[in-house]
Amino acid sequence: MADAIVSREGGYVNDPDDPGGATNHGVTLGTMRDLGLDLDGDGAVTARDVRALPRNRAVDIYMNRYFHRPRIADLPEMLWETVFDMQVNAGRNAIRILQRLLNRMGQEVAIDGVIGPRTIAAAGRAAQLAPDHLVDAYGIARRNYYFALADRRPASRKYARTRAGGKGGWIRRAEEFISPLYHMTEQEFRNRVAAWD
Repeated sequence: MADAIVSREGGYVNDPDDPGGATNHGVTLGTMRDLGLDLDGDGAVTARDVRALPRNRAVDIYMNRYFHRPRIADLPEMLWETVFDMQVNAGRNAIRILQRLLNRMGQEVAIDGVIGPRTIAAAGRAAQLAPDHLVDAYGIARRNYYFALADRRPASRKYARTRAGGKGGWIRRAEEFISPLYHMTEQEFRNRVAAWD
């Protein structure tokens, strides 16, 4: 799973519109500073260290920091890949999206971005109640999160819509975890983002 995320994230990027700043394999400068990863040994963690981050180290960071530490492994296995991918992409918002979804499914949990006993139990019940739909529902909720983010922050729209007007990386990424039946058609997508023009 982590290797697939590294592939999705790509190599070194330092986009001024990305609040995460410099990233490599999706690992941000902030994460590297938190971990004290001064790879060039100059006493400071900078964009130069981000650029030097090897792929296998990024995979380890993802597994430790974004899968095991937030307790994604305690959720039903069907959710692991999509919640893990979103945790890397959006931090604790990945869990908040799940918790909002669980509440809409009648499973009362706090929306705090933390996987605790109640969220684990609620996700287990939801997986039993809707085994064929839970992953799609989460993926659709992810897609809606990206749209809402782009609605609020015009600088982020380039991640949701290409220059040619088609589905951008955020939307394509969410739909990787949604059954094709629930993918937006190009026209549905264009109608959804029409207000951005």
